[in-house]
Amino acid sequence: MLHEVKFRSYNEVQDVYGWIYVPACKPKGVIQLVHGFGEHSRRYFHMIVKLMDAGFIVAADDHVGHGKTALENDTWGDWGTKGCKTMMEDEHTLKALVQEKYPDLPYFIYGHSMGSIILRQFMAKYGEELTGAIICGTVGPGAVPCEEGIKMLKPLVEAGKGKEADPALLGSMLGGLFARIEEVKLGNEWICHDPYVQIDHAQDPFDAFTKPTSNEALLQFVEMIQEVNTAEWAAAVPKNLPIYNIAGDEDPCGSYGEGVLQVSKWLEESGHDVETKLYEGYRHEIHNYADLKDEVEAGIVAFLNKVL
Repeated sequence: MLHEVKFRSYNEVQDVYGWIYVPACKPKGVIQLVHGFGEHSRRYFHMIVKLMDAGFIVAADDHVGHGKTALENDTWGDWGTKGCKTMMEDEHTLKALVQEKYPDLPYFIYGHSMGSIILRQFMAKYGEELTGAIICGTVGPGAVPCEEGIKMLKPLVEAGKGKEADPALLGSMLGGLFARIEEVKLGNEWICHDPYVQIDHAQDPFDAFTKPTSNEALLQFVEMIQEVNTAEWAAAVPKNLPIYNIAGDEDPCGSYGEGVLQVSKWLEESGHDVETKLYEGYRHEIHNYADLKDEVEAGIVAFLNKVL
């Protein structure tokens, strides 16, 4: 069964589009999937099917400025003016809609890349509502120059240029992701070694990868990263929340493993139960490697079942 849902964004000007995928069996629980920057939730369809086969309802939406939400609202790269918690609050709204239809089930959230940042915000504010959390490809400290980005972008927004877009600004903030990439052709090689995944990502009409992102959206992006990359963030997460933190050890977003381990260290030092796994030899989208995605998904299902 498939439900398509629509709800008003926290930004008060866009309608967010989402989907609830329901397996034809008695569900064990719900897992909400939170996608990353410049993409959309149907890039995770392989994972969605695997999670349904394992007995879980899967919920997902396309963030403001992304995917079908951007297409229907004509707002590519525009996240609104309500600040860096907009997407996190939208995920909380989606959770409420899912629980209206399917109450009293254990509730997990999986977030990849920017989605993991959104999830980390969610864990700090609404973590008591969750049964468990899976952080994938998270952006660790130092991977994105947040302070420099804020210094560049905040004056532009304050000067009334928030809706304008300069691709060079995004390039300057994400340029470090290519530090270990020998040959750059499409500009997304850091996500995966597989050229087919790179081409699919670059040519997907529902991706915002090739579309400009507004100055205000970029400001929100770096502010949300900066917000969660502190020990204080970890201390705000409920200590009884089981957490699975996974990434490739060649993922520049996680500083090649060091940033991922730092996030787990903050959590462990503040008393949390964290399981951490680095996949050796893989970049950012570990769930899209043909030779790895089944293993990644099996690990997620094993974590869910263990928590249950």
